[in-house]
Amino acid sequence: MADTYKAVEVYEPGRLRVVERSIPEPGAGQVRIRVEACGICHTDMATVTGTFPGLTLPRVPGHEVVGRIEALGAGVSRWEIGQRVGVGFFGGEDGVCESCRRGDIVNCLNPVIPGVTVDGGYAEVMIAEARGIASIPDELTSVEAAPLVCAGITTYNALRNAGLRAGDLVAVQGVGGLGHLGIQFARHMGFRTVAIGRGSNKEKLAKELGAHLYIDTAVDDAAVVLQRMGGARAILATAPSGDAMGPLVFGLAARGKLIIVGVPEDEIKLSAFPLVFGGRSIYGSLTGTAIDTEDTLAFSVLENIRPMVETAPLEQAADAYARMMQGKARFRMMLVTNAN
Repeated sequence: MADTYKAVEVYEPGRLRVVERSIPEPGAGQVRIRVEACGICHTDMATVTGTFPGLTLPRVPGHEVVGRIEALGAGVSRWEIGQRVGVGFFGGEDGVCESCRRGDIVNCLNPVIPGVTVDGGYAEVMIAEARGIASIPDELTSVEAAPLVCAGITTYNALRNAGLRAGDLVAVQGVGGLGHLGIQFARHMGFRTVAIGRGSNKEKLAKELGAHLYIDTAVDDAAVVLQRMGGARAILATAPSGDAMGPLVFGLAARGKLIIVGVPEDEIKLSAFPLVFGGRSIYGSLTGTAIDTEDTLAFSVLENIRPMVETAPLEQAADAYARMMQGKARFRMMLVTNAN
């Protein structure tokens, strides 16, 4: 076995390069993964631009990782060499902060975040915390599974934890990397599903993904259309545009919820009127734990939910990242290694 591996690192803000590194040994409670596929997420921008709070460079981005375990650190007993696993944005908790002590580990104050606090999956090899990895079902390829450990769990958890009932009117804003999965999950959870996008060219795909109705915001006011339908019990906001998210509150039914999972760079401007008169709310939802990831994967297998992806070799990470940032990806750019 070679004693080095290829990785793509951010060495200064906005700059990516391919490097050779010595293969590391996993520490106590860790595993070494031979990466097969890694998704490129919009959140990677905070690493590539060097703007994530507390980030130090160089850093290998990537938190949608699937591969096989090739080495176990001391004290790791649940996992086996050769087992296929995945790790997402939440890569482990500190176990001692107040959130962790109260059982809310996904909101740990000092989390392990692949690609941010530790090196991520734009590489042939990655070290991961054993407590932060999830088992990958045989029914999913590594390329299919990787987006589900971040974009998948983000949308799945947001919807299943929103207190909704089958038959409720649920809208998904955005038909992109997050949204195309959110539409599928909403439909297969039994919701009356509305997709919101800009441009008539997205209507056919939205309906193929499971949307009962598509609202083209270039033609119609989404909030008005939703109110004609009785108001949405929940709107899952996935497209990172604060300007587009704020007005959606008016499309909610009384006690309805605007759930933010896409993180816009611009501010979300809100009117207090629909929040006070109707008890509507707005809040964010952040991925989930490793066992939540396994739930997401199991549901995806059960209901035949799959991401739409484009693949590129690891060495073309910079070009693939640029394609994602330019909005040209349909819908998840995936880096694949020779191990895949």
